[in-house]
Amino acid sequence: MMIVSERDRPFRLLLSGGLFVFLAIAVMQSSSLLLVVDDLGIQLAQKTQTGLKDGLFHLITTLASPTLDIVWVLVLAFFLWGFKYKIPALWAIGVMISGDVVAFIVKHLVGRARPIGHLAADDGFSFPSGHVFGMFLLVAMIWLLVLPRVKKYWQLILLRAILMIWVLLVAFSRVYMGAHFPSDTVAAMLLGYAWIQVCEYLYVSLAPRLKQVSFVKNSII
Repeated sequence: MMIVSERDRPFRLLLSGGLFVFLAIAVMQSSSLLLVVDDLGIQLAQKTQTGLKDGLFHLITTLASPTLDIVWVLVLAFFLWGFKYKIPALWAIGVMISGDVVAFIVKHLVGRARPIGHLAADDGFSFPSGHVFGMFLLVAMIWLLVLPRVKKYWQLILLRAILMIWVLLVAFSRVYMGAHFPSDTVAAMLLGYAWIQVCEYLYVSLAPRLKQVSFVKNSII
């Protein structure tokens, strides 16, 4: 199976989920310490703003938009399906759609307003960052479903580094453009990691049973 059972998955879920809940409570209670840390993070990210940086980070944030995340995951699923990974393809789509639902619910439960005067043309609530959350899920799926097929070790390390740097750039771009507080981006990665643990567990539990369904019967799992 592309995704296997791991004994420490409950611990990873508990840790990431617990840290996320801690941050969410701090936000809802308007923690003074968190406000100080967030303000400092915004000041550092926006310390030097130039036209070049504005253009670069606007491009990054556009490529990582929640709308395009759906496009990217459909492209990923298309190629997986073509290589007979039908169940992983359906799983990838399910992860993104269900993740968007989870993020939407959390945003409205926490109800955090965005930073005042943000540059990005965004509306809605701020916590957690939808851009970072969606991109984290996409990168995690590539990490789990595509990178294990890479044969050369140096290529694997390079691709992993590129994926991690990309997620960090997306997170930084959201703070740079004033669309989110730093804690919004950290929370998005924690929630994304926790949700991936849940979805991995469901994959391990359900994938063997789904192989009995006719249209995915020959799928590699």
